[in-house]
Amino acid sequence: MPARSRRRLVVLAASLAVVLAACAGSAASPTIPADATGSAVPAITSSPSPAAAFPVTLTDDEGTVVEIAAEPARIVSLTPANTEIVFELGAGARVVATDSGSNYPAEAAALPDVADFATVDVEQIVGLGADLVIAGGLGFTPADAITQLRDLGIPVIVVYAPTIEAVYEDVELIGAAIGVAEPAAALAGEMRTQMDAIAAATGTGVRPRVFYEIGYTDATGQIFAPADDSFVAEMVTMAGGDTITTGDPASYEIPLETLIERDPQIIVLGVNPFYAPTAEAVAARTGWDVMSAVRDGGIVTVQDTEITRPGPRLPTGLRNLAAAIRPDVELPTAP
Repeated sequence: MPARSRRRLVVLAASLAVVLAACAGSAASPTIPADATGSAVPAITSSPSPAAAFPVTLTDDEGTVVEIAAEPARIVSLTPANTEIVFELGAGARVVATDSGSNYPAEAAALPDVADFATVDVEQIVGLGADLVIAGGLGFTPADAITQLRDLGIPVIVVYAPTIEAVYEDVELIGAAIGVAEPAAALAGEMRTQMDAIAAATGTGVRPRVFYEIGYTDATGQIFAPADDSFVAEMVTMAGGDTITTGDPASYEIPLETLIERDPQIIVLGVNPFYAPTAEAVAARTGWDVMSAVRDGGIVTVQDTEITRPGPRLPTGLRNLAAAIRPDVELPTAP
C-alpha cells in the first residue's frame, strides 16, 4: 500500500480525518506579543505548580525516552485528543498552539494552528517559545517534524493509543509530562470506572452484529471500518455489539463483499458536521440492500467525535454508542 494511502487510513481509524474536516479553516489567532528577540511569544496566565517534581524522564508511545527539564509553561498540542486531555487536566492556559483539528473545548479552537495532518510549522512552534510538544503517533505527526523539533532542543512526546487501556495510560503520560500527575491518575481512574460500568451493563444478552462506519467514499465505494486491533473496535464491543472489523490488525478498509458476508444487524453511522451520511443514503448504495441492517431499518446515527477521539470524553461516547446499539439495556446513570 502506498504510504500516502496508509496514512489516510490511519487518520480514518482514529476519526482524525473527520475531526480535521470539522475544523476546516483556520481558527482565529489571538494577538501575540513579541519578546526581546522579536520572536512571537504568547502571554502565559497560569503559573507552574510548585509541587511538581522536575526534571522528569518519560518513555513515550514510540519507546523514545524524553527528558523534560522543567514544568512546561508553553505547550503545543498536535492532535485533538491530546489537546482535550491537557485542557481537562486544567492546564489549558499553558497551551499556546494546537493543530487544525483541535476544536474542543472552545478555548482550544481559538488558539493558533501550527499543524494539520500533512504538515507541521516547526518555525512557528519555535517562535512561540514552546517548551513541550505533544505529538501524534503512527504517522499522524510527520516523523521529520518530530526530529527537527527534538534537534532544536524542544522536548517532544509522541502519543498514540491503539487500545482503551492505552488511552488511560496516555492520560497519565501527558499528566506526568505537564506536571499534573495526580489529577491525571484521578482522571484516568474516573474514565475507567465509568466505562467499565457501561461495559458491565451491556455484557449480558444477545450481541447484535454491528458495523461502525468510520468513512465511505462515494466515488470509489471504499468502506472504512475499525481495524481488528483498534480502540474503536473495543468501543463497539464495550457498547454491547459483536464488532465487525476489517479482518486486519492495521488496515481500516473493508471490502463490500466482506461486509455483506458478515451481514450487520446494526449499522452505526458516526456523523459530524462534515461527514453526515443518512440512513436513506446508505440504503441507496449499490449492493447494500441485502444486509439485514438495511432491510430491517437497523441504521442508527451517533456523534462520532466522542467515540473515536481517544480523550476524556470517551465515557460519554461509549454511553451514547451503547444506547444506540443496545436500547434494551439500562445503562448506569451518568455522573
